[in-house]
Amino acid sequence: MNQPLMNARARLRWWTQRAERYGTAPEASWTDLRVMELERREILPYIVDGDRVLDVGCGNGYTTLQIAREKRVRLHGVDAVPAMIKQARRAELAGGRRPGLRGEVSFAEGDITALGGRAGRFDKVIAIRVVINLGSWREQLAGLRECARVLKRGGLLLLSDATLQGWRNLNRLRTEWGLPEVPMPAFNLYLDEDQVASALPDRLALVRLVNFSSTYFVTTRVLKPLLIAATGAKLDAADPGLEWNRWCAQLPAWGDYGTQKLFVFRKR
Repeated sequence: MNQPLMNARARLRWWTQRAERYGTAPEASWTDLRVMELERREILPYIVDGDRVLDVGCGNGYTTLQIAREKRVRLHGVDAVPAMIKQARRAELAGGRRPGLRGEVSFAEGDITALGGRAGRFDKVIAIRVVINLGSWREQLAGLRECARVLKRGGLLLLSDATLQGWRNLNRLRTEWGLPEVPMPAFNLYLDEDQVASALPDRLALVRLVNFSSTYFVTTRVLKPLLIAATGAKLDAADPGLEWNRWCAQLPAWGDYGTQKLFVFRKR
């Protein structure tokens, strides 16, 4: 099941409204903060002190600043939505320069399909839920090519994004238990993980594909609504702020039922 895909102008308007509504809060990027925590937990071990890191599609800078609080790195965040960069700079000025910030952070407007600058500048490139916001595979491939271009040889592209395979598996599990399918958002075009894995064989080698969100999605998108229906609890199954979600985010990942996965690529 899929909704009609928004055009580029509508997507820009959507994300501008999110930035204006949520400001520097994490919900500007996604309302499910627990998945964002899982993403950061998976990505952090690949970032080492001294790295020069590009965060492509950084949104309002929430995750960028979280990483800079834990790693002594030089982090540059770019996003194609001016309102998001405005909020990112607000967040950096308001809280980023506190003693708890270990890394250096900067933000600028930038398009993943045309990053500019010289090749091989960064040790690591992070791309979290940005490629799926491009409206065609041609654009998505251009974004991946640019990420590879600005990476140093041997550097890592850490791509955390939603895949068709995980989404379809989750929906098969939901329908098996009488739950409706979860639609793909109209502003997203989920990735075919096999297509992504082999997209740039001369530039990027897939090191690892991590199904880090599988258990969380099963427990919050399948078990949670079933338990609410069975017990008559006065809870909103879509509310990610419940204690149930916090507990589920601590569980080890099993299976292949989460839409969100981490691709770890190394530049050849």
